[in-house]
Amino acid sequence: MRVYRKASRKLRSVREFARGLASTDHPLLVHIVPIRRCNIDCGYCNEYDKVSQPVPTGEMITRIERLAALGTSVVAFSGGEPMLHPDLDALIQRIRSLGMIAGLITNGYLLSPKRIEALNTAGLDYLQISIDNVEPDDISKKSLRLLDKKLQWLADYAHFDININSVVGGGIRKPEDARTINRRASELGFSTSIGIIHDTAGLLKPLGPAERAIFDEVSELIDSRKQIVKNLYSGIRSFQLNLADGKPNHWQCRAGARYLYICENGLVHWCSQQRGTPGVPLATYTIDDIRREFLAPKWCAPMCTIGCVHRVSTMDYWRKPQKSDRGVAAGPVSQAS
Repeated sequence: MRVYRKASRKLRSVREFARGLASTDHPLLVHIVPIRRCNIDCGYCNEYDKVSQPVPTGEMITRIERLAALGTSVVAFSGGEPMLHPDLDALIQRIRSLGMIAGLITNGYLLSPKRIEALNTAGLDYLQISIDNVEPDDISKKSLRLLDKKLQWLADYAHFDININSVVGGGIRKPEDARTINRRASELGFSTSIGIIHDTAGLLKPLGPAERAIFDEVSELIDSRKQIVKNLYSGIRSFQLNLADGKPNHWQCRAGARYLYICENGLVHWCSQQRGTPGVPLATYTIDDIRREFLAPKWCAPMCTIGCVHRVSTMDYWRKPQKSDRGVAAGPVSQAS
């Protein structure tokens, strides 16, 4: 079953990649929030609360169907903690039934063998967990000690692809924990990545010397494994090298077009850190909105640390330069060195 599911995912991913090359008029990746509430609280996070109710299932289905009508390739659940939604499996099934790829970003706390089997049955394609430290502290509860058993269950039971992301920056007290987390995830056969935690505006927090040393070491470990990219959450990381040095990246952010962030209120935003722009209801979002945002330069792009937006913007870097209100081209330009 695992071999069949992996082959199917690969074929569907290749299909969507080819479709993305052929046309720029549809989203490649959408993060959609089914619930803002989270079961833990991490000191650097501005994307959760403790009181929100789940978005009604019928409304979520309507939003998923609207994304399919826009030609979306991948729909991934974000939050808050999306596994708190009581009908998450049905939502995953609806994504798959409409021909889209289904993803899940979770803190991992609610995983169990039974829950993993349910995600298999629903048709989940990939899952990401970001683990911040080895031991929990007041900055983050997403620790390897608390999650290691969950990771072992994923290795034993999951039929979907798994990426484990380690982090540096953002107040993480022991950057060397990223090395331990990355090695453990690799031992279990998962794809791995390392990220730089953004500030509350989603922008750069330059790395100190110790953080940079660990970032380079873990990046080299990832490269040395020559791992095949298994999903949209591992692979393209070159932009982070500039961010680690506090340097800007010059690129064409296609948020609002190739990437959409749909909040619990059903509004389209550039990303989780730029909520309010454009702030248009998904129900009325059209190809005209996609075309407008595709060509609109983003003020926050040079110091952006949101890796998923960088990744889905990559295939369009060379075409249709973005223009400012003054009509001056915003890109493409050479990557800062």
